[in-house]
Amino acid sequence: MNRLVVWALVAGLSVVVPSVGGSQDGLRLTGSGATFPFPLYSTWFKAFSAKQKGVSVDYQGKGSGAGIQDLLNHTVDFAASDAAMTDEDMAKVAGGVQLLPMTAGEIVLAYNLPGNPKALKLPRDVYLGIFLGKVTKWSDPQLKAANPGVTLPDQDITVVRRADSSGTTFVFTSHLSAISEEWKKGPGAGTTVAWPKSDKFVASPKNDGVTATIKQTPGAIGYIEYSFAKLTCCVKSTTCPLVAPLLAIGASSASSIHFA
Repeated sequence: MNRLVVWALVAGLSVVVPSVGGSQDGLRLTGSGATFPFPLYSTWFKAFSAKQKGVSVDYQGKGSGAGIQDLLNHTVDFAASDAAMTDEDMAKVAGGVQLLPMTAGEIVLAYNLPGNPKALKLPRDVYLGIFLGKVTKWSDPQLKAANPGVTLPDQDITVVRRADSSGTTFVFTSHLSAISEEWKKGPGAGTTVAWPKSDKFVASPKNDGVTATIKQTPGAIGYIEYSFAKLTCCVKSTTCPLVAPLLAIGASSASSIHFA
């Protein structure tokens, strides 16, 4: 599977915790939510638990919406979400909640094409057309015009989107809404949206599910978090030449973020 960076789309990740006090020995904290930061959180929590004896932190990547619901159901101690918890939901938590910005990441487009064409270009109007369901074949004239000299198959485009309530979807559709009035007035932005009705739009849960579906489906394209694209690329190549530039792009975009 190739991944293609179309833009540096940086998303802020927040952790939501109830307002509690006190401490105890043998503390075990459980959390759930966004799959977007799951690789990073897994590393953090494993290192923390190794250094802080008697304290363990378990986190399950289920999707932003599922994590917030777990918090509302009092089945976890904290939740993570790419999309901020609403005032309405926060009011449902006895004692209130604290929203803590934790990290940021990039969303990229990943595709799976026969012949593995390198450096495929997807101009803004083209990828917008794909997700609107208007550009339906890899041999579309717009794609050919953007990629002179590249042999593109006469193959249907399969769009892979999230099946669950997803912060990654919220960030990606917010971008599409920002660049397109048609998208803004149509599907709009949200953790779930009304995607175009087509048998070539398929749904998979979580970032790893979307990644797996793209890998298994020739002609597929979808949006995933950068680390999932990086890990997939590195399965085939230890150098990951197409991944390295993303680090600088993401860091540059993130450096412009200011918290009030």
